[in-house]
Amino acid sequence: MFARKLTRPIAVGAAALALGGGAYGIVSATASNGSATATTATTQPGPRSGGSNARSGPAAGGTVGTVDSVSTSSFTLTTPAGQKVTVTKGSSTTSVKKGKNVLVLGTVNGTRITASKVIMQATSGSAKSSAAGVVPFQQGAPSTTKQVGQIPANYSQGSGTIVSGTAANKATEAALAAYPGGVVDRVVKLSNGEYEVHNIGVNWPHHIFVNKNFKVTGAD
Repeated sequence: MFARKLTRPIAVGAAALALGGGAYGIVSATASNGSATATTATTQPGPRSGGSNARSGPAAGGTVGTVDSVSTSSFTLTTPAGQKVTVTKGSSTTSVKKGKNVLVLGTVNGTRITASKVIMQATSGSAKSSAAGVVPFQQGAPSTTKQVGQIPANYSQGSGTIVSGTAANKATEAALAAYPGGVVDRVVKLSNGEYEVHNIGVNWPHHIFVNKNFKVTGAD
């Protein structure tokens, strides 16, 4: 009889746990892209699951911004859109001083960059960021949905192959010159030889398209 009395509370608890897990999955999906299924939420907003450019770790990219503080091995900066970034100095990194405006190229992991190159710039890009229509990230604000310029024909998010080296650096520099404010966390070479530069830390643009000559052609 004692065992029979325990059965119902345990079953109710298990059902509540399952319901809680189900509710969490639906909330996550809705917050990500408005989908009614949790499965879609796991594949967005990044590259589609199984895609050749699916990012599994740090990749080549960079950012621009104004140096806030400097230590022996690293420095921090703020991008024109207000994103805070920590940069680990590389062996070839030039001298960096507080208040200076810089372009940082290197290996990106979220808001941390291991620099391979730091280039001094004349201005921070704040005015240019606004003029370019860059929308700073705001917690809880929906992402801006718009397209400008030309988007490569047959482009689909998740296609292409992540690149590094000179090509990634040139594509990153071109994208940040046109749309300063975010952090480029990967550069993808598309099947037509052009590049999709993935931009984070802003509500728009998330994808900047650069042609074979490293000229920006569009963004969304």
